[in-house]
Amino acid sequence: MKFHTISVPSLLTAMTLFITMSCGDKNQNQQNNMAPQLAVLTVEETNSTLETAIPASLEGENDVEIRPQVTGFLTKVHVNDGQKVEKGQVLFTIDQVQLQAAVDQAAAQVAVAQAGVNTAQTNADNNKILLDKNIISQSAYQTSVDNLNAAKAQLNQAQALLTSARKNLSYSTVTAPVSGIVGAIPYKEGTLVSPSTLLTILSNNSSMLAYFSLNEKNILELTDGGKRTIKEAIDSLPEVSLQLATGEIYPYKGRITSISGVIDPSTGSAQAKALFPNPNGMLHSGNTGNILMPVEHDGTIEIPQNATFEVQDMRFVYVVGDSAKIHSRPITVAPQNDGKKFIITSGLKPGDVIVTEGIGISVADGMTITPVYKNGQASQEVK
Repeated sequence: MKFHTISVPSLLTAMTLFITMSCGDKNQNQQNNMAPQLAVLTVEETNSTLETAIPASLEGENDVEIRPQVTGFLTKVHVNDGQKVEKGQVLFTIDQVQLQAAVDQAAAQVAVAQAGVNTAQTNADNNKILLDKNIISQSAYQTSVDNLNAAKAQLNQAQALLTSARKNLSYSTVTAPVSGIVGAIPYKEGTLVSPSTLLTILSNNSSMLAYFSLNEKNILELTDGGKRTIKEAIDSLPEVSLQLATGEIYPYKGRITSISGVIDPSTGSAQAKALFPNPNGMLHSGNTGNILMPVEHDGTIEIPQNATFEVQDMRFVYVVGDSAKIHSRPITVAPQNDGKKFIITSGLKPGDVIVTEGIGISVADGMTITPVYKNGQASQEVK
């Protein structure tokens, strides 16, 4: 039997090589294990609907200015700011003493005029009998008839004055012309008011109008470049939403009811109105918010906003490359967005894989990750 001898240097060299290879494999495994698992998204083309936010101010569908129709002192305020009232309900009372005195005086004048008519009627009747018996002349009888007609005219004038006085007296009680919500009441009892005094504004807020502006580009898009009328465009528009000043979305949808056909040259925009139901009286005149208009986009790339970050007014995403190494890439986005997603206009193409987790926190350019898709399975290789 023959034995092969191995020199000590050769043995040491072999052992060193084995240990080195073992350590390399161990370090590689450690590096793979240390690559953080981060959610990623494969970019695809899709049809999307985004809501464009347009500032709006709200008014009641029928806001009525309440002004007195007579001059006098305000003697009673029957309602409070923000109170809901019904049509015909008393809102204010104005001093009635002088107005009642005018009614009494006019009524007395009517009584005097009526007595004059009665006397003139009696004289005319008697003169008719005398005329028939040829006791008086025709001219004498005609004079009595003229006196009767004059007395009747005076009676009509007195009755008209009485009607006017009674009407003025009725104006001293200011009632609600419509049902609605009482606005601010700046004047207190004892204030001298007149027809030029705005006592309050009564808002019929069972429905609310949202006023907003559309620019020339918006109108051209709605009318398909002028191929259809504004009315046709309005009829085809979907319902719109209302974002309140708190950021909440109003629970009831509205519809655009009108768009002005005239563009203001100073602002380059036209006024539009949207009507929203207000069954619970949640909305009030003077409220502000945003009209959210849905806009359809076909064949677009849409990504979550939280998958992007900004540096010096430029927006970026992290794209997963070979060996799961990520790098930043600049993108541009459409101006329309719903606060949650961006429509990409350049910088990404279908099939690109972007990181959607840890942006601005744990993700850095050039790092290696373990991509995790929506289904929770880690990708073995990303190219």
